[in-house]
Amino acid sequence: QVRLTESGGTFVHPGGSLNLSCQVSGYSQEYRYLNYLAWFRKTSGATREEAPEAVAAAWTGGETFYADNAEGRFTISRDNVKGVVTLSMTNLQPADTGLYSCAAYADGYPLRPGYRFWGQGTQVTVAF
Repeated sequence: QVRLTESGGTFVHPGGSLNLSCQVSGYSQEYRYLNYLAWFRKTSGATREEAPEAVAAAWTGGETFYADNAEGRFTISRDNVKGVVTLSMTNLQPADTGLYSCAAYADGYPLRPGYRFWGQGTQVTVAF
């Protein structure tokens, strides 16, 4: 059974930086066969029914995709040997507060939440 385990979420002040990490386990094939690894988030104002919003995605071949509000501030990277995807975030703002979840294997466009495997999430809080 595929399992995604996030870590690194914490409280930071506006303008601060944070690195999130997600470990994939239980995948029976080489990690490079996970076409996309991605980060999504659900902000505190989102309802339970709302889909999480995309932050960034990394294709197994190296190409990366970013949501508009992440471009230039966040960097996604993946290690196909270790099965790890990381999200480096800089200049964090209160609007970035939310539950950040990683996802693996997209069934469609990588910045849409159509992924087969999801983690439970790690909380990031940005406040004064």
